[in-house]
Amino acid sequence: MLSLWWVILIGVLGGAAVGIQGVIAAAMGQRVGSTASSFIVHLSGLLLSGALLWLQGGQRIRAWPSLPWYMLGAGVFGVILYLTISVTMPRLGATMMITLIIIGQLTAGILIDQFGWLGVPVHALDAGRVAGVLVLLAGGYLLSR
Repeated sequence: MLSLWWVILIGVLGGAAVGIQGVIAAAMGQRVGSTASSFIVHLSGLLLSGALLWLQGGQRIRAWPSLPWYMLGAGVFGVILYLTISVTMPRLGATMMITLIIIGQLTAGILIDQFGWLGVPVHALDAGRVAGVLVLLAGGYLLSR
C-alpha cells in the first residue's frame, strides 16, 4: 500500500500534468481549433491508455457493460474541460485558467462530498471546509488583479 506522502506526491504530479496539458491544449487550439485540439488530446490519451491496458493484461475491461450509464459518459467532461481551456487560456492566461479550473474542481468536490453523489462517502461541509473555500476564492481574486 502506498504511504500518504506518495499519494500526495502523485496528486501534486497529476495537478501539474493538468496545468501543463491545459497550456499545450490551449496553444494547440489556437492553431487548429478548440474541437480539433480536444480530439488530438483525447486520441493521444486513447493510444496511451490502450498501450497501458495491453501491458496490464486488459485488467477487467470485459466488465465495461456492467458499468452505470453515467460512468460510460465520463469522457464528455474531458471535452468540456478542453473547450473551456481554449476560451479561458488565451484571454486570461495560464495562471487564471488553472485557478478557475481548481475552483471548479473543489466546488464540485465539496458538493459531491456533501451529498454523497456518484457513490462517494458523505463528508459533510464544516467550518474548516468553508474557510478553505473562502481562502481559495480570495486567492482567485488576488490572482485575477
